[in-house]
Amino acid sequence: MTSLITKTILETPVGRILLHTSETHLYDVVILITNDVIDADLVTSTLAQQAVNQLKSYFIDGQSTWTLPLAEQGTLFQRKVWQFLQTIPAGETRTYSDLAQALGTSARAIGNACRANPFAIVVPCHRVVSKSGIGGYYGKTRGCEIVLKQWLLDHEHH
Repeated sequence: MTSLITKTILETPVGRILLHTSETHLYDVVILITNDVIDADLVTSTLAQQAVNQLKSYFIDGQSTWTLPLAEQGTLFQRKVWQFLQTIPAGETRTYSDLAQALGTSARAIGNACRANPFAIVVPCHRVVSKSGIGGYYGKTRGCEIVLKQWLLDHEHH
């Protein structure tokens, strides 16, 4: 039997964030780049409320400790990268090549795993940058996604 998955929208300094949760797991955290109308529930579960509270705390000081049970998703390699991302302290960055060397893979593979990350902010792929600049975010290398990544990094530095 599968749990009912609910949608919750949270208004934040970076725009709306869409959360998909069940009673037991967080399924994704999506920063809504567009103004599309999303039919979402009010916070309807204990876990959704925990996620909202932890995200609100993050947006206050940039230093949240995440204690949300994440639904197992992605390939074994992607999960390995996402787990490693969670060890990067707030306010710090690592390069794609740093992660590639630590995990015995290529920078491109790290970038692809970051792009597939379903847990924006909670699994901090925004803390991974290129050797020569900020790198990409949400699969983009310019535009509002890069402005968003820079905002998150600046927020964590302060």
